[in-house]
Amino acid sequence: MKKIMPFILGAVILGAAYFAYSKISFMLNNEDTENSQLETNIVPVAPKVAGYVTEVLVKDNQLVKAGDTIIKIDDRDQRLKVLQAEINLKNAEANVALIQANKKAVSANIGTSDANIQVSNAGVEAAKAAVATANANVEAAKIRVWKATQDYNRYAALLKEKSATQQQFDAMKAEKEAAEAALTIAEKQVATAQSQVNVSDKQTSIGNSQKSAVQSQVAAAQSQITLAQTQVEQRKAELEMAKLQLSYYVVTAPISGTISKKNVQIGQYINVAQSLMSIVDGENIWVVANFKETQVAKMKVGQKVKLKIDAYKGRDFEGTIESFAAATGAKFSLLPPDNATGNFVKVVQRIPVRIALTNKNNAETPLRAGMSVDVVVPIN
Repeated sequence: MKKIMPFILGAVILGAAYFAYSKISFMLNNEDTENSQLETNIVPVAPKVAGYVTEVLVKDNQLVKAGDTIIKIDDRDQRLKVLQAEINLKNAEANVALIQANKKAVSANIGTSDANIQVSNAGVEAAKAAVATANANVEAAKIRVWKATQDYNRYAALLKEKSATQQQFDAMKAEKEAAEAALTIAEKQVATAQSQVNVSDKQTSIGNSQKSAVQSQVAAAQSQITLAQTQVEQRKAELEMAKLQLSYYVVTAPISGTISKKNVQIGQYINVAQSLMSIVDGENIWVVANFKETQVAKMKVGQKVKLKIDAYKGRDFEGTIESFAAATGAKFSLLPPDNATGNFVKVVQRIPVRIALTNKNNAETPLRAGMSVDVVVPIN
């Protein structure tokens, strides 16, 4: 036994020396860290409108593609607004056609006195029709003001009870003000149309001055056409806005990925910008390695990196350094240290390094955000 002991002791010393040599050699030629993990884009899904959920078309851990419908919100009120906007647009277009017809009739008869008298009579009838149309518009505008006032008062009460959002109250207030402005315009149109009737009546009894009067009427009609065309553009904008708001009642996936943290159910009332779920991007995955500040001196962008992921023992992964953070991790913390306070203790800081994976995500070794990674960067 005494003869064997020296050999055993020598073997132990040689093994320890080899291990120490390997470790030192590795440390001299590589920089490594276990403070690393996989990262990816996690996009929250939030609606742009408030309302009751009618359909939830996805479940947790389901794969979706960008643009897929995932949630539907009750849109009946908004559809009525779209219908109302379409009716308002048709009325505005009809008003333009009526005024243009009046102008054409007046302009075509600037000739003889008899022709002008006939044009004046036609102008009377057209103006009366315009008065009737304007009166109808006033009645329609009054109904809209009444409805907007009722909605405004209801949302004002809901806002006091915190049952409605400030955004909803502001929308109702804007709708009320727009309705009141539309009523004012409609009432002015009635007065304008009535004045046209009076002008046309006088033109029937005027002989020599009829031509100049008709020319004035043409100019007035042109001004009304401009105003009516402006109203048409306004109605078109209102219709487009109503359709845009309607599209928000269907929530679609902003990116392709996997549904996670779903917290929405059918019948639930949701608010604007409320987080309903998240979508995890499973394709664009990278590594964030937090190296000590003493380790990054010889690292550079484009350098090859060896990776080992804890979840897949024995599997080798490769990557490339993409970029270095502009500040240490401590500077991005909730309460970053302030050395100027006098409580200074020197601590080795860590710098986040972004590493692009060379290995693509596949079914055999699926990569998920948050997995722990060992990173080795050859420096020699």
